[in-house]
Amino acid sequence: MASCPECEGTVVLTERPQVSEIVECSECATELEVVAAEPLTLALAPEVEEDWGE
Repeated sequence: MASCPECEGTVVLTERPQVSEIVECSECATELEVVAAEPLTLALAPEVEEDWGE
């Protein structure tokens, strides 16, 4: 279990997450990135941006 950095709700994962895995908060549906497995630490997932060929 960990806290969502967006809504501070409890995020419960059924499987052991891998670092850099993207998970979703069940309370606010925000995409979160696992930044550490022990202790479980979550951060807002980076937005994927279109580079338009740049």
